[in-house]
Amino acid sequence: MAAMKPRTGDGPLEVTKEGRGIVMRVPLEGGGRLVVELNATEATELGKALDAVVG
Repeated sequence: MAAMKPRTGDGPLEVTKEGRGIVMRVPLEGGGRLVVELNATEATELGKALDAVVG
């Protein structure tokens, strides 16, 4: 099991391709990050949903 290292900063929104998955790291208010792993279909659906809200 890997050691968990505390993050010194929230940092920007990050999206990377890791293996077959797409990993999205979203900074949260109050510190920390939400880490979500998606497949290509889920990422496409998320993109469409965000486009519909943002316009």
